[in-house]
Amino acid sequence: MAERSDAKIELSIIIPILNERDNLRQLQEQLSLVLVGVNRTYEIIYVDDGSSDGSQKLCREFSEADSRVTLVELRRNFGKAAALQAGFQLSRGDIIITMDGDLQDDANEIPAFLEAMEDDLDLVSGWKRDRQDPLSKTLPSRFFNFVTAQLTGIPLRDFNCGFKAYRREVADSLDLYGELYRYIPVLAHAKGFRVGEIPVEHRPRLYGKSKYSFERFFRGAFDLLTVLFLRSFQRRPLHLFGLIGLTIFCVGFAIDSYLAMQWFLGLSYLGNRPLLMLGTLMITVGVQVVIFGLLAEMITAATYRRSEVSELVRHVTRRTDSHALPDV
Repeated sequence: MAERSDAKIELSIIIPILNERDNLRQLQEQLSLVLVGVNRTYEIIYVDDGSSDGSQKLCREFSEADSRVTLVELRRNFGKAAALQAGFQLSRGDIIITMDGDLQDDANEIPAFLEAMEDDLDLVSGWKRDRQDPLSKTLPSRFFNFVTAQLTGIPLRDFNCGFKAYRREVADSLDLYGELYRYIPVLAHAKGFRVGEIPVEHRPRLYGKSKYSFERFFRGAFDLLTVLFLRSFQRRPLHLFGLIGLTIFCVGFAIDSYLAMQWFLGLSYLGNRPLLMLGTLMITVGVQVVIFGLLAEMITAATYRRSEVSELVRHVTRRTDSHALPDV
């Protein structure tokens, strides 16, 4: 993939699209009107995720008419995470705003995101307070957001809203794959970035249809487990596997100890006790899980980079003494 150029841009708008031809012209007009008023240099990046309705052709027209518009075409439909990652990599803005291409996100909210970023936040997520979607989408989404907030401790009301604003360093730190884009605030928070939320207007869809099916909620549950694991144990896997392995080992050891005591006292014959096999199996599995955790620690140590620590530093304040003598 081509890298982003060095030209200085203050604001990047990234819009992943999939078969949104009927919405794009109106969206481009709205963005052009709003961005003129923010008084910042900007670029608009459309990332086409394998559209088949002519969306690419329309975006090419936008790009030919305005040098601030870029079209990124993926080879086929890879999913929203890949589209966002491609947009992040090719964008040049100090601040990045992502939004959907279905006109449900209101471009007039962009100044509110920029204002919220001035409150020392690194990522601002939109909250669709009055969501214009059917109950088949809103009810599962509310449950998903409630569970995610409880498990992660991040008090957001809408984790999966595509309307977000990022500082450059946040976007550069993200490694999105699968459907982890749903948990971008969780991933950013785990890296120490400051995350906030603002209410945004959500409009009903006028053209096209939603690209999401009911199965996404099952995928979302598995992705949540992935995010929770990465958030808590990415750099200390033995803390998880060691605890599980030792627990299994101790239960198995207690079972076998109990049976051994019975045999020693002549109270039981071990040859016909299935419990003996269970205890021995649990001891073996417990040891294997601990060894697996140790191997994971070895891999973690081998891939650890000291530069990762510098990426965690937000700001350094150092006193400079103008009267200090120069080094001899």
